[in-house]
Amino acid sequence: MCDKDHFAESVKEYEARGLITRRQFGVLVAAGVSMLLPEAANAQTTGEKDVEIKTPDGTADGYFVYPSTGSAAAVLIWPDIFGLRPAMRTMAKRLAGQGYSVLVVNPFYRVGKPTATGATPIADMLPFRKGMSQATDMTDAKAFIAWLDQQPQVNRNRRIGTQGYCMGGPMTFNTAAAVPDRVGAVASFHGGGLVTKDGDPNSPHLLAAKTKASFLIAIAENDDKSRPMEKDVLKDTFAKANRPAEIEVYPAAHGWCPPDTQVYNEPAAEKAWSRLLALYKQALA
Repeated sequence: MCDKDHFAESVKEYEARGLITRRQFGVLVAAGVSMLLPEAANAQTTGEKDVEIKTPDGTADGYFVYPSTGSAAAVLIWPDIFGLRPAMRTMAKRLAGQGYSVLVVNPFYRVGKPTATGATPIADMLPFRKGMSQATDMTDAKAFIAWLDQQPQVNRNRRIGTQGYCMGGPMTFNTAAAVPDRVGAVASFHGGGLVTKDGDPNSPHLLAAKTKASFLIAIAENDDKSRPMEKDVLKDTFAKANRPAEIEVYPAAHGWCPPDTQVYNEPAAEKAWSRLLALYKQALA
């Protein structure tokens, strides 16, 4: 979860296993995050703009990117603890090139606009979470999806996808619960807090299981080591609810998907990317 600086211990472990070195990471960051994602085949041209969205708590800033022509299924991206930054914009633009109208938001808008990267200390980011809760996840989700449905680049006849990273994982589950008639696909990558304490009827996984969405849940191997029963709880819950759910532990550390983190793992990130596209192709048709 993004409540402690887990990256330092993960980097040490993965350096020892020969999967990443600090020198490699430094070279990659210096090269620029836009160079870190492999070029997608048959990518469409896109348009993009910075946007502001009214919510019950104020005005949220975001980045909206979409195919240059026509309308498409919408996707709402919830960032990890490092927020809306160049790496997330790069990931959103890559997805838009595959034929989706993508909104990635600043979830910390109540406090401000942090300037961060995947190498920013976790402690520096925690104050920005002030005022955030499951309830605000849901009110924000309703506002963001209502905004998306007003955009000409969004095809309202197709259901919406939502994807999240780290703290954004449970936010995707809460989004599906908040707007169940619109959300058709949910993807969580190294999400923390998907399953809360026993007996909590508002645990994100229980709320999500009541929806009609399909799910992709990609779990980091070190998260699985610390919470080994969580994958089984998720599998059992979604199976009982008759919800399609692909749940897999990836051989990568928490935070492996965004290209600017210290534990970015390209092979695992590309596998997650391919499974995301498969989910959206089936569930958002």
